[in-house]
Amino acid sequence: MRPILEIKNLQVAFDTYAGEVKAVRGVSYTVNPGEAVAVVGESGCGKSVTAQTVMGLIPSPPGRVVAGQILFDGQDLLNFTERQMQGVRGNQIGMIFQDPMTSLNPTMTVGRQIAEGLRKHQSLPADQALEQAKEMLKMVGIPHPDRRLNQYPHEFSGGMRQRAMIATALACRPKLLIADEPTTALDVTIQDQIIDLMRNLQRQLGMAIVLITHDLGVVAGLCSRVVVMYAGQIMEAGPVREIYYRTQHPYTRGLLASVPKTGKERKPLVSIPGTPPDLFSPPPGCPFAPRCSHAMKVCGQLVPQEQEVSPGHRVACWLTHPLAQYRKQEVAG
Repeated sequence: MRPILEIKNLQVAFDTYAGEVKAVRGVSYTVNPGEAVAVVGESGCGKSVTAQTVMGLIPSPPGRVVAGQILFDGQDLLNFTERQMQGVRGNQIGMIFQDPMTSLNPTMTVGRQIAEGLRKHQSLPADQALEQAKEMLKMVGIPHPDRRLNQYPHEFSGGMRQRAMIATALACRPKLLIADEPTTALDVTIQDQIIDLMRNLQRQLGMAIVLITHDLGVVAGLCSRVVVMYAGQIMEAGPVREIYYRTQHPYTRGLLASVPKTGKERKPLVSIPGTPPDLFSPPPGCPFAPRCSHAMKVCGQLVPQEQEVSPGHRVACWLTHPLAQYRKQEVAG
């Protein structure tokens, strides 16, 4: 089965007065039709930049793609003109942005904003587009869609605005949905509702999902695979159960340890010491080495080669090297 999305060795940089920021440094991952893949990591690790590059939304200048390919349905989006990308955005690939209040147009009714994509991509008359917009509001669980259709974003609550964003992104039934931290600004109850909604819509529409988040706690209920990013690179990638229960990279282990635990046993929250590296001048070896309590001399000198530790489970860490087995056992213990 051919992947619906295949990112190969993507490198993205931003030219600033202070120098070149190497935001994405050789990212590669795939998404299969109907599959949900999570991309996780700390803020500034390159998750959103990768997604925006897929959508052709990186401002140029200052941003530029240095190298790589982005294959969507077998075609390299990096070779598309802006006019061709306009036919892809919202039609074949939908995107939910982080903050719905700044993503929705405050001067247009919610119904018009949903209908806009339908009129552009499917050439529907205004009345038919609004009727479909009403159906989309109903599909995403917004009550009284007839009335809500003619309201403005400021009249919606935070959770309803996020649902309206989802309705806008899904109006043209895209093959791929990119959800960029769709639950960040919402309370826990609404977060669960949005994840449940996305899961149900995925089943109904058969679309693929890329969920971008820094919260590993929201991943397990929706996604089958996880890609862990740090400092513009992939540290570890694999099936959800492998990442959660057979964690290989110390950074992934730190992310999992920082998730609050529920239950009777109370444990203090664990944080990862230090700060991410300066991407104006990335370190020569593993970017996580300065913050890693298990770092070896080689970690600060050479970039670790990616290893497949089990089917579909990849990790870029010197601890997986055969000569480091004694050290790996010490870390696991």
